[in-house]
Amino acid sequence: MKRLALAVLLLPSLALAQAATWNIDPSHTQATFTVRHMVISNVKGEFQSTKGVVKIDDKDLAKSTVDVTIDAASIHTREDKRDAHLRSPDFFDVERYPTITFKSTKVEKAGGDRYKVTGDLTMHGVTKPVVLDAALTPQVKGMMGEVRRGAQATTRVNRQDYGLKWNKTIEAGPLVGDDVAIEINAELIKAQADGKTARN
Repeated sequence: MKRLALAVLLLPSLALAQAATWNIDPSHTQATFTVRHMVISNVKGEFQSTKGVVKIDDKDLAKSTVDVTIDAASIHTREDKRDAHLRSPDFFDVERYPTITFKSTKVEKAGGDRYKVTGDLTMHGVTKPVVLDAALTPQVKGMMGEVRRGAQATTRVNRQDYGLKWNKTIEAGPLVGDDVAIEINAELIKAQADGKTARN
């Protein structure tokens, strides 16, 4: 009877232990975006500082979670004046809203190595639900013996929904488009038993 009671008490911890913890490797991760410029071309940019933790339970995907934090001030579009404008209150207002976060609420299999990850995207102080189309690569061993895998996620958002409303009208139409394509290409490093993460 005592053994049965002990097994019941241990079940939640055993289930939790099945989810492996993977830390995002910032030095091998890119968070990029694409937006229409002057109606005639696309401008690409990136956030150069992305951190986070992904917990993957291969046996029960519903127990998997994604938690990502992006430093809004790390925005980079290869044009200093434009980057300064994007950091200003006209756009991201990084002094008031220093981070962009995504926290998953549901993870579903979408066939093969594809997944649908539903979660809350918080940007510019506004939180909205989004769905990421995601994929995972197989695990590989790194140069220091660490275990790595790749992850890719894409989604689209309307910047107006997040209060990023600045714009100007030119002859052809709006200077900056509202539809923004987001893509994250990440390397994940499996956490060691002691909680540390090897890097290379």
